[in-house]
Amino acid sequence: MISGIRRAAWFPYVTPFAVFILFLVIGPNLGLGIWEFPLRVLALALTLYFCSRHVIAWTAPYAMGSILMGAAVFVLWVAPDFLWPTYRQHWLFSNSITGPVASSLPAGFQMDPTALVFRTIRAAILVPIIEELFWRAWLMRWLINQDFLKVPLGAYQTSSFLITAVLFASEHGPYWDVGLLTGLLYNWWMVRTRSLGDCILAHAVTNAILSAYVIWGGHWEYWL
Repeated sequence: MISGIRRAAWFPYVTPFAVFILFLVIGPNLGLGIWEFPLRVLALALTLYFCSRHVIAWTAPYAMGSILMGAAVFVLWVAPDFLWPTYRQHWLFSNSITGPVASSLPAGFQMDPTALVFRTIRAAILVPIIEELFWRAWLMRWLINQDFLKVPLGAYQTSSFLITAVLFASEHGPYWDVGLLTGLLYNWWMVRTRSLGDCILAHAVTNAILSAYVIWGGHWEYWL
């Protein structure tokens, strides 16, 4: 049974994301304290290594463009709150469906070096790989054809493009608006480059700059 699952084409693309979501749901209830941060990173890294290493792209042919794309998405992400400090308090963003604007990082860990290091590693290295495998390397293609390996990376279909962006936005709670625009931009970058490695790099740059902004500016609410 297990070997059959491992041979399934979706397995290396979907499994890391499933583990990531599982930790988001149960992590705060495990009672691990500071150990939750390195253990979560270790679990996600091992999942990627054993399940997905053969499908991860480590090269980015359009590296400079991907870096610029990642930086532009960061600006897009923080601009509304920077320009209008009360913007995120509107009921469209903070409600019973999206949840409140609040950090998943408990206040007691916001100045802890171990928590910050491992939270940054997760955000800037692991999450870009996990999410790009799931959203743009798998879902965008699967929505076109469930035998998704027959669909080349970056293939465009309007419904697939939009559905992926909307679902990506829903993952980001009260930041669904900028999440939607980000999803559209990352999707476009995949269509433009047809390169998983470039989408991973762009996502990593966004998350790395955002992590620095969170830590040095005390904007913990961006770490959902």
